[in-house]
Amino acid sequence: MNHPEASRPRRWSRALLASGSQRAQALTASLAVSLLVLACASQGPSKAPVNEAFFRANAQQTADWPSYGLDYAETRHSRLEQINAANVGKLGLVWSYDLESNRGVESTPLVVNGVMYVTASWSIVHAVDVRTGKRLWSYDPKVPREAGYKGCCDVVNRGVALHEGRVFVASYDGRLIALDAATGQKVWEQDTIIDHKRSYTITGAPRVFKGKVIIGNGGAEFGVRGYITAYDAKTGDQKWRWFTVPGDPSQPFENAAMERAAKTWDPAGKWWEAGGGGTAWDSMSFDPELNLMYVGTGNGSPWARNLRSPAGGDNQYLASIVALNPDTGEYVWHYQETPGDSWDYTSTQPMILADIPVNGKPRKVILHAPKNGFFFVIDRTNGEFISAKNFVDVNWATGYDAKGRPIETAIARVADRPREIIPSAFGARNWHPMSYNPGTGLVYMPVQGVPLTLLDNKDWKFNAKRPGEPHSGLGWNLATFANVEPPKAKPFGRLVAWDPVQQKEVWHQEQVSPWNGGTLTTAGNLVFQGTADGRFIAYDARNGSKLWETPTGTGVIAAPVTYLVDGKQYVSIAVGWGGVYGLAARATDRKGPGTVYTFALGGQAKAPDFVDYQLGKLVAGVKYNPAHIPEGTALYVSNCVFCHGVPGVDRGGNIPNLGYMDAAYIETLENHVFKGAANARGMPDFTGKLTVAEVEKIKAFIQGTADAIRPKK
Repeated sequence: MNHPEASRPRRWSRALLASGSQRAQALTASLAVSLLVLACASQGPSKAPVNEAFFRANAQQTADWPSYGLDYAETRHSRLEQINAANVGKLGLVWSYDLESNRGVESTPLVVNGVMYVTASWSIVHAVDVRTGKRLWSYDPKVPREAGYKGCCDVVNRGVALHEGRVFVASYDGRLIALDAATGQKVWEQDTIIDHKRSYTITGAPRVFKGKVIIGNGGAEFGVRGYITAYDAKTGDQKWRWFTVPGDPSQPFENAAMERAAKTWDPAGKWWEAGGGGTAWDSMSFDPELNLMYVGTGNGSPWARNLRSPAGGDNQYLASIVALNPDTGEYVWHYQETPGDSWDYTSTQPMILADIPVNGKPRKVILHAPKNGFFFVIDRTNGEFISAKNFVDVNWATGYDAKGRPIETAIARVADRPREIIPSAFGARNWHPMSYNPGTGLVYMPVQGVPLTLLDNKDWKFNAKRPGEPHSGLGWNLATFANVEPPKAKPFGRLVAWDPVQQKEVWHQEQVSPWNGGTLTTAGNLVFQGTADGRFIAYDARNGSKLWETPTGTGVIAAPVTYLVDGKQYVSIAVGWGGVYGLAARATDRKGPGTVYTFALGGQAKAPDFVDYQLGKLVAGVKYNPAHIPEGTALYVSNCVFCHGVPGVDRGGNIPNLGYMDAAYIETLENHVFKGAANARGMPDFTGKLTVAEVEKIKAFIQGTADAIRPKK
């Protein structure tokens, strides 16, 4: 934790000195919120403009779902209890809506005044009438499909933001777009990317704080410098930008925070050439009383600290929670959860603001469970570390000391040989949202294990194509080899109910696979979650008993929402298998297009039809030179593996596994990788990235692997 502003007067003391006019304005605002609460409580969803007063009012009764995490605190806790533990078994489908997508759907639908706003893959926005399930409008930002390779983790989008009659969406290729909420017509558009020579993308949902639309970006695997930017919601004008890591030290630093951070990096590694990373690609929350917004930052670029910062150092502000002033973007404090990150331990996983007892006294805290496997409780007023406890098995640290620093194990920094770090780079948690129920006092979070072994590439150079280094042929800069030796751990998925006061698990449910959807909890003593194996389930929030489930056809990765329309409570979930794990792996034999399901008590609508995955037989008969297999293996890893998986070993996710393609397809692979038909669906064009001779060696690896695993007669 670093808090250079500690000597400043507290905000409450400044408030006591406010003018009579300011106090009158505050009283008026408070009265407006109170009136909105009364109106919403008596009439259902409010017709008032969606702004800060609306958010405060809705948080008291949650009839609408106006933002990604429901409220500024991102609790994903609904106060609705019409659907509850006693009657949830009567839940039935009311309508389903086809999102017309076949890639990952990570969107949290927003619902205000009976209208749902939800995004599909490629950042396409849909407005749906909740009463009928019919489309009102859709907006396609026309993301160039050839840009699909620029993101690590599927062409997904987590949703929109709403503010005073406008819908804000961030497109995959880095634009922030304001739409008219009634018509879907574009009002303004801003390019948020500072350097189009680098592979920046956006997959996260914007937030609106203090009349500003705030968005970060992704791309740390490709070598970028992270930042977060605020735009005026009315005009689109940029109001401020805060970089998450320092830039080139030969140039003036943007602010004192960057100057301080540069002292924690070794310039011998020239980290600025690979950007440094720290991308703020997902998590944000806001405390209007403290006038602080909080952002989670990402991993280092490259992954291996030994190469980006050879002499070591914490590398501020990687893998941190950072508090900023939303009016100015000024740095206030930060807490670094993983100093000197070398394992892709992002802190971008959704955080929750809560008031809980700590040592018998109430504290304003942040609850956070990032990739690194520890559940953190942090004081949100000043960034003070309170506690951290591992919620899965970990082997990189034994715990955290009283100052909030990890106590690393001997294996943590071993880099000259393959080692299995637990949790892996997939994270003990990833972007899938968790929820907090103040009634039970528990946090409900998707937890997982996806095993990997890592080995630093001591010969790494920025943007060099290194066969065997994952996706280096597509611009990845990990400086790390993966699974040179197979991992020993077993994959798992789990729903965990966690007590943040006692820092312990209360109950859990084992699941079929990793990569399960986010959670919703309600005052009706329920927890809702979709699963990787294609189910939508309601659990008793108190003890984890399963109370209801329904099939969804394909796997679920997004989080559900609930809301009130015409006095009736609905529950909705956007479904569509994908994300970085779901590109190449799956846990269901059924598939279907991206779909929104909406349920209510007594619903009797027919579910849409789904079809079975057509896996086919292992490819056979492709002629190849066995001597080409070793080089073909390395080329496949550096260009294909994270999308297509291991031929014949994986079954394919939302992208086919090449081990089960027709022999004719593999025999003519060059026709598909060089300006092929699949480019229009997001497959990279490998022209200039691979040669015909190299494609022949990849063919040898595909057919050779299939032959090696084929059952012997």
